[in-house]
Amino acid sequence: MRPARTLCLALISAFSFIQTHCQNSRGQNSTIELKLRSQQETAPGAGRFHRSTRTENWDLKQTAVIVCDVWDSHHCVNAVRRVVEVAPRIDRFVAALRERGVTVIHAPSGCMDFYHDHPARQHAIKVPKSSSIPSDIGQWCDQIPAEERAAYPLDQSKGGEDDDLDEHKLWATRLAAEGRNPGSPWKRQIDVIRIDDQRDFITDRGDEVWSILDSRSIKNVILTGVHTNMCVLGRPFGLRQMSTHGKNTVLARDLTDTMYDPTQWPYVSHFTGTDIIVDHIERYVCATITSDQVLGGRPFRFSGDTRPRLAILMAEDEYKTEVSLPKFAAEHLGKHFSVNLIFGSESQRNVVPGIEEIDHADVLLVSVRRRPLPEDDLRRIRKFVAAGKPVVGIRTASHAFSLRNQEPATGLAVWQEFDSQVLGGSYTNHYGNELHPVISTAEAGSKHPIMANYQASEFVSSGSLYKVTPLHPGTQVLMTGKIPNELPQPVAWTYVRADGGRSFYTSLGHIDDFKQPAFRQLLTNALLWTCNLPPVNEQAIRSESDKYASGKGKQRK
Repeated sequence: MRPARTLCLALISAFSFIQTHCQNSRGQNSTIELKLRSQQETAPGAGRFHRSTRTENWDLKQTAVIVCDVWDSHHCVNAVRRVVEVAPRIDRFVAALRERGVTVIHAPSGCMDFYHDHPARQHAIKVPKSSSIPSDIGQWCDQIPAEERAAYPLDQSKGGEDDDLDEHKLWATRLAAEGRNPGSPWKRQIDVIRIDDQRDFITDRGDEVWSILDSRSIKNVILTGVHTNMCVLGRPFGLRQMSTHGKNTVLARDLTDTMYDPTQWPYVSHFTGTDIIVDHIERYVCATITSDQVLGGRPFRFSGDTRPRLAILMAEDEYKTEVSLPKFAAEHLGKHFSVNLIFGSESQRNVVPGIEEIDHADVLLVSVRRRPLPEDDLRRIRKFVAAGKPVVGIRTASHAFSLRNQEPATGLAVWQEFDSQVLGGSYTNHYGNELHPVISTAEAGSKHPIMANYQASEFVSSGSLYKVTPLHPGTQVLMTGKIPNELPQPVAWTYVRADGGRSFYTSLGHIDDFKQPAFRQLLTNALLWTCNLPPVNEQAIRSESDKYASGKGKQRK
């Protein structure tokens, strides 16, 4: 009997282990870990923002995903093209969440007649009306209190269509021939996004959405769809209403698109327009996530979005590049780059919130002065450089991560050789601040692509002249600076690093240097060159600044 009893106990123990393991597995599968990105002001009233990411575990049963206005057609043909491209990814995203127990609500506004007899529409109609429906949940929401302190970042007053005018006319003719209203041709949700007859809901009413959420004790809401700056933000079931009324709301920022015309302020690429709206949302409305957190792989990116991802790292107290560089980027880089501004902490000298964004960058611009960093953060920069990616340094970048005659505090690390290894320089000091150097083009570098279309013969810099010689082999001097009674010093050069990566450095970068069109062209062309993109000309630099300034501050909603 003892062997039988032993076997019985063993079976009981095994069954208990399997049961416990299954329960644990179900427990793990009942939640999803999401990384929520948001932005906080670096200091009250600064107008600059740190990006931060926090991890949250959401109960899947208490989570809903709302698919906003992913229609089968649109009056803007370019918008149609982008929807066709992103819709399969939205379908996969929604399907994966549905299978894990998330409630799916399809909200193609204005299309309820098409779905009158659809089971998912009937599901929404039959949900008992909630007793806690907010009084304004049936209304469009143009702004919430948090947004009142911010200027709206895009001019969408003309509707945001970015079509070629002739093609737009042909598209309208085709829509009319199909019996559609060219102004509002949508009839249903695009059929690529599948609707589950048994589990999903279809509605475009705020009160119905709220009743669905309330009936299922749903606290968490994910919004995906189009268009970010209009419907996704403003609909009765949109980001503003959901977050204002207490739902833990996020935008799937890679599964959306913006109605923005690059010929309107702030005159950036269409995809930069979406980035700008996402920034606004993360600052004033709610956090965002990306679809890879559910599907794996990488975030979705439109095929037409070929912009290099530029990270601008700012942590210096002397030349106010935390003011000049964001302004420069807004006026000149939004057509060419996806720009991520990373600011050093204003209260903790060796902390750079959001520095992990460098991991996703294609090119790095450094404006840092004598800042040892936590070892992991400096290791992140070393890894970026070792990958052979482009690096651009201005002014104090030559001594960005070094200290003079002292050791870093415990837990912090320095990179004394950053100047020589990454930028190709040998910075030792500078001449007197009262001696303003005359900047001119170096004859040997005049034919370099960075100097293409360069018109200025000479200009005077407001910053002191750095002592940077001898430069390392692999450098090419583009510009020099001269003060009385001293030999000229290089002030701008390229460098081919030991890892093969392209670097550019300039000791210019005083806040007054940014007032010089010649300097703005130099820095723009240098960034483009490191990414193997064609240069711009000085006239374009001047006109972009004037055009940006003329449009800034107008009502754009």
